[in-house]
Amino acid sequence: MQVLYKSTRSNSQPITASKAILRGFPADGGLYVPTQVPVIEKPMSELAQMDYQGVAFEVMRLLLTDYTDEELLACIRGAYDDKFDTPQIAPLKKVGDAYYLELFHGPTIAFKDMALSILPYLMTTAAKKNGSGKEIVILTATSGDTGKAALAGFAGVPGTKIMVFYPKNGVSAIQERQMVTTVGDNTRVIGIRGNFDDAQTSVKQLFNDRELVEEMDRAGMQFSSANSINIGRLTPQVVYYFYAYTRLLKDGVIREGEKINFTVPTGNFGNILAAYYAKRMGLPVDKLICASNSNKVLYDFFGTGTYDRKREFILTTSPSMDILISSNLERLIYHICGDDPDQCRAFMQELNEGGEYHITDDMRAQLSDFVGGFATEEETAAQIRAAYEASGYVMDPHTAVAGSVYTRYREASGDSTVTVIDSTASPFKFEGSVMKALGQDTSLPDLELAEKLSEIAGVPVPKAVSDLKDAKVMHDIVCDRDEMKEEVRRFLGL
Repeated sequence: MQVLYKSTRSNSQPITASKAILRGFPADGGLYVPTQVPVIEKPMSELAQMDYQGVAFEVMRLLLTDYTDEELLACIRGAYDDKFDTPQIAPLKKVGDAYYLELFHGPTIAFKDMALSILPYLMTTAAKKNGSGKEIVILTATSGDTGKAALAGFAGVPGTKIMVFYPKNGVSAIQERQMVTTVGDNTRVIGIRGNFDDAQTSVKQLFNDRELVEEMDRAGMQFSSANSINIGRLTPQVVYYFYAYTRLLKDGVIREGEKINFTVPTGNFGNILAAYYAKRMGLPVDKLICASNSNKVLYDFFGTGTYDRKREFILTTSPSMDILISSNLERLIYHICGDDPDQCRAFMQELNEGGEYHITDDMRAQLSDFVGGFATEEETAAQIRAAYEASGYVMDPHTAVAGSVYTRYREASGDSTVTVIDSTASPFKFEGSVMKALGQDTSLPDLELAEKLSEIAGVPVPKAVSDLKDAKVMHDIVCDRDEMKEEVRRFLGL
């Protein structure tokens, strides 16, 4: 079955997966979605005998149907190799009543590595397949983790440039240090005076700036995206839900066909959307528990059917979830309104112009798979402390948000279904917040704090952190939102 991709906002002609990955997102401002969701035919017991790379191939070949098996295998082998610090790629750890899927064993110690390690391979292969001789310019807004993972993936890749914008005071010290020390002539990192939503909205506007796009075209360049709005980011994320299920099956924790729950800390909705697609592809999943921090716009949406971004933006200890405009939710809205681009476009227009939209009762009925929850800053810190005191396991604040939400869900519902919680970042990436939650002195410099955390957690300091000790700052530009276009032009030499 050939899977094509179309826009959430128009009835434009569907295109192949490789073209969708190359373009990033449609010219009408929507997002690419599959015209049909394929169902996996291989038994879970067969997938359980495969390694991560094998599961990735079986899942992704169903979604990226215009890539040959040889092309896809080459992309997978290039991505999931010894740049990950464990051959399991994404190991499961039992902690208390749940299983934590550790998605932070890649080069930048965050879950974004799971997709951004393969995206450069998918994109450069797509360029060859489609005869594009243009230089690919990756333009990305980040709430902290996507930026460094994208930079790590694209730095030094021939035929590409990458430019990352991040909120200057809205990421952790380690996240910022990782980004601004990136080496590579084809990279540029810029802090903006504003929050992530400001950066994300402005980047979208640049993608749709006709004057800029035409100027780039004359110079032999084209934009693409490394954010989760690119289906080349989303597709690899579907894989690890299948992988987690098949590890539980292989270990005898569940029987084949038995449903499990997933709890996902989320801000931009991409990670949990990947779990939704995995379920539609035939993975035995019951509940998708959407965990928010104090910026609980998604929690309110699932509880009321109203998406309302008109609220205070709160800076938290889980900054990658400090988001009020969850871009990937648009894909879910498109599907639950019957794959109707006109209705989806109308909702997005309401959000853009009035700051909110309200879905119909019929649409709400299709959200029964989802459960919303949120954790306050105090609950997040308490979860870090409780997990450590009970088992010696140290988790980052984003994972703690999910752990806290799951604990309260289980207590309130009595649902004892086997549950996997996405552990989305290493605690070393947010060491200050973690050490404070554990009642430790946080006055030490960042890298000394990492050594102290290493003693407490009983695990070595990740290379991604220790390498920062002597790393030189390569990027020091800070600008306002209205200066972003000029910074893009300057970087590209236009």
